[in-house]
Amino acid sequence: MKLAEALAIRKDTQKRIEQLKSRILNNVRVQEGDSPSEEPKELMKEMDACLNTLFALIFKINKTNMNTITEGRALTITEMMAERDILSMRITSLREIFNKASESQERYSRSEIKMVTTIDIKPLSKKIDDLSKRLRELDMKIQTLNFTTELME
Repeated sequence: MKLAEALAIRKDTQKRIEQLKSRILNNVRVQEGDSPSEEPKELMKEMDACLNTLFALIFKINKTNMNTITEGRALTITEMMAERDILSMRITSLREIFNKASESQERYSRSEIKMVTTIDIKPLSKKIDDLSKRLRELDMKIQTLNFTTELME
């Protein structure tokens, strides 16, 4: 099984667990004299089986990510994912700074306080574009690895 397939199964299993939990919650209390539309004990057994499956999948995915070293870069998939997360956070922060620095100020008279930007936004815009490109390329490498890497047992 490829890593991408395991990731898709993990996502489906997580959804299934949420659905089962919702169904259990809908059936744990009923009006006196009524019976639940579904047996909570059976649903709980099914949810437990899904959780065990999810545990095994997460373990295998993490093991694969930690032990798969990329070609051309001496990084594991896990390290690439951490780099992607930090790049994303950096871009988000810089965009917020850029947006704040780019705000226009409407003054109705010359006596109002004038606000000035303290940073040069042109190089900041270029840096955001460069980081965004790097993030897209890194994300594509991770996606490629997901579809080409065999899941470790």
